[in-house]
Amino acid sequence: MSTALLELEHIGISFGALKAVNEVNLSLREGERVAIFGPNGAGKTTLFNAITGLNIATEGAIRVAGVDITNSTPYVRASKGIARTFQITNLFFGLTVEDNLLLATRGLKNTKFSFWKSSNSNESENAVVDSALERCHLTKKRSIQVKHLSYGEQRQLELAMSLTSSPRILLLDEPAAGLSAVERKVMADVIRGLPSDLALILIEHDIELALSLVDRVICMYQGQIFAEGSPDEIRNNPKVQDIYLGRRNRA
Repeated sequence: MSTALLELEHIGISFGALKAVNEVNLSLREGERVAIFGPNGAGKTTLFNAITGLNIATEGAIRVAGVDITNSTPYVRASKGIARTFQITNLFFGLTVEDNLLLATRGLKNTKFSFWKSSNSNESENAVVDSALERCHLTKKRSIQVKHLSYGEQRQLELAMSLTSSPRILLLDEPAAGLSAVERKVMADVIRGLPSDLALILIEHDIELALSLVDRVICMYQGQIFAEGSPDEIRNNPKVQDIYLGRRNRA
């Protein structure tokens, strides 16, 4: 019996004649941290979209804890424990940090469209919000309108919102993009402090930051995986150096 929490088997994603992802196999165990590297156009975000249901894989199968979700809706996948952040922050800027988190907390509940449910938060919702605020270093910002946060704090809030569904698998799409050196350090601390049983897949162009956060690295090029290994193995892989980390010295 497989011990993988997430399994991608021979995944292909085509848009007409364009094959954006080709024959990708990936497995992720509970608590494992994986980074995906690759130049722009390598298929990284397209693969994320296939996992979360924004794109449907045209070939292969995706399973969570052995359950096939290849053709499932994003809502079903979220209910199975998959959450993600995006490259571009998408928040309610006129609301407070706490209100954004409350909306996220209620997003997967069957009562979210009820006209009769009170808008006041309950004890269990408050506990979820408090936990997300603490994990993402935003407790002191809970009553601040999002538009008054720094960009780094907005990225932390987006990550906090993804945690309110108590995910088993979290996909982070360039969480440090656009952040200053200080903000990147804070974001790294937040990611390191995530629950130890939470499986994580990270896309990040800051290579050294990503290598410091993960157990395993997958490198993609032109829609395919061409290298996989530990952070040290990837640092020393000649093909990775040629394709992504920069041309090696030829002296």
